[in-house]
Amino acid sequence: MDKDRLAAFSDGVIAVIITIMVLDLHAPHATDLAALREVAPAFLSYVLSFVYVAIYWNNHHHLFHVVEKVDGALLWANMHLLFWLSLIPFATGWMGENHFPAVPTAIYGLSLLMPALAWMVLQAIIIRSQGADSKLARAVGRDLKGKLSPPLYVAGILFAFLDTRISDAIYAGVALLWIIPDRRIEHRL
Repeated sequence: MDKDRLAAFSDGVIAVIITIMVLDLHAPHATDLAALREVAPAFLSYVLSFVYVAIYWNNHHHLFHVVEKVDGALLWANMHLLFWLSLIPFATGWMGENHFPAVPTAIYGLSLLMPALAWMVLQAIIIRSQGADSKLARAVGRDLKGKLSPPLYVAGILFAFLDTRISDAIYAGVALLWIIPDRRIEHRL
């Protein structure tokens, strides 16, 4: 399979994920500004999730610039990533609609942890296919951000049962770590 076809499919899935999230936002029934307070948690969870999905889309775009060939393992690793990304709208809606309670906030953290792990698998499969001296292997290097993110998500999941504001701050903090696309790949091109 051509890598462009895989990237186009992934772009389509990510577009659907974002569409599902925005369709889950509901306008308030009242017409005054105070009515916006009721939908603020859903909107805030949407914004955070939109940023996360956009981060994955940006980095996926950069990642596939260095992919030389697509094989079955890469196809399945990419589908694995897309599967976990596709669950973000569910976790986003559950957390936001219920105003950030413990269990939905922990599940939201799990919905962030799993794509992060899937991303690591995807990178590892590409590096294994292309070799330890490939552009991607050199670009990723020690991958401090990639290795730091999963433990932070786990901390967010655990803190959800103590204070969900801490969890939300952790989730937002990890997003800030990744808000700038992974420039290591750009530099290797």
